[in-house]
Amino acid sequence: MVLTTAHMTPLFALVAGIAILIVPRLLNYIVAAYLIVVGLVGLNAIHHFIR
Repeated sequence: MVLTTAHMTPLFALVAGIAILIVPRLLNYIVAAYLIVVGLVGLNAIHHFIR
């Protein structure tokens, strides 16, 4: 089985949602980490598309 971004995104969202319910102060860090990861994955996809 190959895990791709399409498989990992729902898992990250589920874990982040549970963490936010348990510790609401984590919301800023979770959102920031998510945006950074999505941005890096997007830049990687653009890089491979151009080449």
